[in-house]
Amino acid sequence: DKTVSLRKDLSEMHEWITQAEEEYLERDFEYKTPDELQKAVEELKRAKEEAMQKEVKVKLITDSVNNFIAKAPPAAHEALKKELDVLITSYQRLCSRLNGKCKTLEEVWSCWRELLSYLDAENKWLNEIELKLKATENIQGGAEEISESLDSLERLMRHPEDNRNQIQELAQTLTDGGILDELINEKLEKFNARWEELQQEAVRRQKSLEQSIQSAQETDKTLRLIQESLGVIDKQLAAYIADRVDAAQVPQEAQ
Repeated sequence: DKTVSLRKDLSEMHEWITQAEEEYLERDFEYKTPDELQKAVEELKRAKEEAMQKEVKVKLITDSVNNFIAKAPPAAHEALKKELDVLITSYQRLCSRLNGKCKTLEEVWSCWRELLSYLDAENKWLNEIELKLKATENIQGGAEEISESLDSLERLMRHPEDNRNQIQELAQTLTDGGILDELINEKLEKFNARWEELQQEAVRRQKSLEQSIQSAQETDKTLRLIQESLGVIDKQLAAYIADRVDAAQVPQEAQ
């Protein structure tokens, strides 16, 4: 009869809800690779969409039960109405939990992509530092040229800490939740080691360039004094020649 048919529809819907809860909400998830995380996000999106599509089925069952109750004797009302209320509550709870978990995982995925973006930006900056350090490794030239290289290196080193702070915060957020913790720790360890190494090398190079500038300035000063001295001697000798002074007459200048 109609009651049996309605109870069958209610039962089938209950079974689907229970199965969806067990499949997507009750079992433990572990995300050790980005592929696993991305797959979980896609699965939950499909589950959420499937649950939303079941809304039509739930509405049909609700309408059928309410129509039956309107015509059936009061004795048949209470049990069916109670089963319908349980179904609607279970269905709404399932949709709410799926929406919440899907939103959380989408935020986690976005957090992971953001972390990769910051790491990429910082590694590009570290590449620039590495190239700059190589370019200044055996720099030749005067004080002015060396000073320009030092200024260029110092400008490059005036890099804001914001990106590195963001990397630490995003990584902490993910690893606290056990998300991709091994992979993130590996990436962070590699990045931090490279960051520290290049920072220390840059500081050493700055000091080296400062010393080179000082040496070049002293050399320039010495050369300038020699040139000035030679200029004075040259003028004196030119005057002696003009006056036809013999070298024997000026033994000191002759030497």
